[in-house]
Amino acid sequence: MKIKFKFSDRGLSFGAVHLVVHYTISISMELIKNEKVSQIINEYPREVSFKLQELRSLIVETAKETGVDKLVEATKWGEPSYLTKKGSTIRMDWKQKTPDKYYLYFICTTELVSTFRILFGDELAFEGNRAIILELREPLPVKALQECISLALTYHKIKHLPMLGI
Repeated sequence: MKIKFKFSDRGLSFGAVHLVVHYTISISMELIKNEKVSQIINEYPREVSFKLQELRSLIVETAKETGVDKLVEATKWGEPSYLTKKGSTIRMDWKQKTPDKYYLYFICTTELVSTFRILFGDELAFEGNRAIILELREPLPVKALQECISLALTYHKIKHLPMLGI
């Protein structure tokens, strides 16, 4: 004996020959932009501004792909910063004393940078336990940075896991 059934928006019905199910998953993220961040980025030299804008876009896109509900853009210590409820703050900046470099900062008391060093020690450069150092004249290492940003944006959910769940 075979039982045939059909799912529809009204529920389950019997007697159908085939089953068709459509799922639409829409992930939307609330982005709270801060005009001061745009202003800071635009005040840098043109090449620096371009690179920081590229990094800013990567942070926002990675947050969306990671499933972050809400990303808040702010300034901390005068630097563009990104905050989430379940993540660790990410900051970015360029310093005049190192004009050929720019930085992606993380809270130094987390396990983030030490984990990044294990995962990407041959691809990325680091400053202590607080930053990834990026070269102004080099392409953005997108894949490695996406992984690092994703871990930071979800840090409070994964900090108890060995190697942050990687």
